[in-house]
Amino acid sequence: MADTTIHVKLVRSPIGTKVRVRETLRGLGLRKVGSSKVLKVTPEVLGMLRRVAHLVDEVKE
Repeated sequence: MADTTIHVKLVRSPIGTKVRVRETLRGLGLRKVGSSKVLKVTPEVLGMLRRVAHLVDEVKE
């Protein structure tokens, strides 16, 4: 898990979600719908992605 990465994209709007979910998206660096990030796979990032799984998709490269 040390050098692996995951490419995630925000595909649904966080409007109407709880503040904690919106803060998690901001922590991941996902601001606007359609924005994407390449993140290192760590237990912390995986936990954050689990919280916002209904709003993001993994991008296949």
